[in-house]
Amino acid sequence: MTGQRLLRAALYSGAAVLLAGCSVFNALPFVGGAEKPKPAELQPNPNLIAVRQAWSAKLGTVDFPLVVAVNGNVAAAAASDGTVAGFDAATGREQWRGSAGAPLAAGVGFDGSTAAVITRNNDLVAFASGKEVWRQKLGALSYTAPLVAGARVFVLGGDRSVAAFDGGTGRRLWSQQRPGEPLVLRQEGVILAVGDTLVVGQGGRLVGLNPLNGSVRWEAPIATARGINDIERLVDLVGRVSRVGDSVCARAFQAAVGCVDASRGAVAWTQRANGSDGVHGDAASVFGTETDGKVVSWRRSDGQRGWTNDKLLHRGLGTPLALGRSVIVGDAFGFVHMLSREDGTLLNRLATDGSAIAAAPVAAGNTLVIVTHDGSVYGFVPQ
Repeated sequence: MTGQRLLRAALYSGAAVLLAGCSVFNALPFVGGAEKPKPAELQPNPNLIAVRQAWSAKLGTVDFPLVVAVNGNVAAAAASDGTVAGFDAATGREQWRGSAGAPLAAGVGFDGSTAAVITRNNDLVAFASGKEVWRQKLGALSYTAPLVAGARVFVLGGDRSVAAFDGGTGRRLWSQQRPGEPLVLRQEGVILAVGDTLVVGQGGRLVGLNPLNGSVRWEAPIATARGINDIERLVDLVGRVSRVGDSVCARAFQAAVGCVDASRGAVAWTQRANGSDGVHGDAASVFGTETDGKVVSWRRSDGQRGWTNDKLLHRGLGTPLALGRSVIVGDAFGFVHMLSREDGTLLNRLATDGSAIAAAPVAAGNTLVIVTHDGSVYGFVPQ
């Protein structure tokens, strides 16, 4: 892939490039002279799964890499202006609301009691029931929602540094600074807990850390850098990931999809893949979207391709969600597409407010929760 094509792909996905963890190249208005492809026309909606909109709520505009965090029946979301709120997923009733007091760069992390976000001023802010309980200044920009787990808050920096904080007081417990990658993305990275291991994405590798002190337990490469310049050699893991037990599957931006056994840091398989958003899956399959709008299924056991749906080309698809018999994916026009998990055919299509779907869909209890760019929050349930 040429450097120009890679940069154009980054612009198309909405990801800006972060240099050495501190300087941001803003999206250029014109690259390569190619006209943007026309989005595919929508198929007639077959309505093969009965789904109804149960509720809706309103937050502010969302123009940062939002993660909707679910704990039990509560879904926590946030808006760019710093608003953070928790919703009862069954009824849509607001459980709590707070403000970080500044525009957000990343969030939300939530364990049921503590919610955490990161502001564009590099402040990590923690809330309990919507009330701010502490904040800490970070040493680097971050575009990845904090991980709140085990009475701690873990942060993955834009330079792929990692830090841990006491969940009750905000006291910094440890930090780990790795040699910086020449380029990383202004996009959600990878951080999750697998058993007693903290798993993060650094460059093209999944890395297992000891959560008590940040020491490295193992490294597993999903993709390796190629090319002759920094743009061509850009390799970075993007969230979300698909975890089933010890199996963690992730995407390396515009390079590959692969799965790792996180109990020992062994790579199960990798396959070349040309996408810019995360993946999701179940025990049998992993699902993802490609830059051109294809939706792809891979077998979790060996990475062989299961099916490809090419009916949503150039519609700005995001990260999918495997739920029930469906693979659910939002687009840039406010539609949520429900595809068959077995063969990728369309089962149903849901409409929102017409603005882009701003976060990967999530399931909370029996409710599918969707957030749009214009700040609408929806709860959809099967009939």
